[in-house]
Amino acid sequence: MVPLQSFYPYLAIIFLLFHVLHLSSIEAQNDGFTIKLFRKTSNNIQNIVQAPINAYIGQHLMEIYIGTPPIKITGLVDTGSDLIWIQCAPCLGCYKQIKPMFDPLKSSTYNNISCDSPLCHKLDTGVCSPEKRCNYTYGYGDNSLTKGVLAQDTATFTSNTGKPVSLSRFLFGCGHNNTGGFNDHEMGLIGLGGGPTSLISQIGPLFGGKKFSQCLVPFLTDIKISSRMSFGKGSQVLGNGVVTTPLVPREKDTSYFVTLLGISVEDTYFPMNSTIGKANMLVDSGTPPILLPQQLYDKVFAEVRNKVALKPITDDPSLGTQLCYRTQTNLKGPTLTFHFVGANVLLTPIQTFIPPTPQTKGIFCLAIYNRTNSDPGVYGNFAQSNYLIGFDLDRQVVSFKPTDCTKQ
Repeated sequence: MVPLQSFYPYLAIIFLLFHVLHLSSIEAQNDGFTIKLFRKTSNNIQNIVQAPINAYIGQHLMEIYIGTPPIKITGLVDTGSDLIWIQCAPCLGCYKQIKPMFDPLKSSTYNNISCDSPLCHKLDTGVCSPEKRCNYTYGYGDNSLTKGVLAQDTATFTSNTGKPVSLSRFLFGCGHNNTGGFNDHEMGLIGLGGGPTSLISQIGPLFGGKKFSQCLVPFLTDIKISSRMSFGKGSQVLGNGVVTTPLVPREKDTSYFVTLLGISVEDTYFPMNSTIGKANMLVDSGTPPILLPQQLYDKVFAEVRNKVALKPITDDPSLGTQLCYRTQTNLKGPTLTFHFVGANVLLTPIQTFIPPTPQTKGIFCLAIYNRTNSDPGVYGNFAQSNYLIGFDLDRQVVSFKPTDCTKQ
């Protein structure tokens, strides 16, 4: 999900008892943060900081804990934007969520950011309220919008050892007016882009570098099945089958652009022929489908249709111009290979054919749409599923490794 401010728009308490008798804490400070790593005193096993992620209605939700005492927050995972924000009480204009909203008054470690603070200027839309608080407005290309106040509180993550990792003075938006295409399981949004307010930029130096990896489960996977996101040292994607492509800098640090050379439908290759340049594809976990420039889309669409033996659905106006087929199980092919610079990524129907709605039975549609303008393409979260994907901002690369993310 790309922020509207960007040049490229688009469409409970956990671990409250820390086994005090068996744990020691290590504190380190960086850029205003204090991090506490809790681990057994009898060994030196490195904690890899992690967060569970689940799939729900075409998006992926990350679990983190905010406040003291810690409250579990499930936020939309979005590599296409920077701001971390959650719905906060009192909420004058909020979308419905099934869990109670975060109440700043109930957290002993919550603080509003003053408009005089340098932190207020990390966000382009930070403005001064009559109360001298740093108010923000942050919009997205699908017309979703969050308004509120920038704040700091303690954030708590899990780790590969099961021990919690807490950070004080964690910067986020406390949203008091939030509208748009959010579902009732999303309590906010976790911006994972490269800009200064994102999760990665805030915590990267503390965890051994600005890098993270994710493994997204396929569409319609039971929400009870979790995969995980890892941060910093230990999150690198390594081993057999890994392919890597460079990140290409653009005008802003927010978005992760790569270069797509072309796409093969089985053994038939179609070049990108992009006039945009090298940074012609955005890797965006907040956008479900793949978006392609019109010319390439038309060729891929026609070749996929030619390769599928089934008859396409043409008598259902609700499907629009989508390429859809009636079948009780997903298609057996064709496979598509995305040829990035230095990395060929193979996609099977589990990543390219999706039911038109979560409730639809017996219909699968090609999850690739066309762009009618000259904007870059988007490599959405359907295509990213069942791959362990590592974003290394220090090395400026993205790595892909085929993985059954439901068993990660």
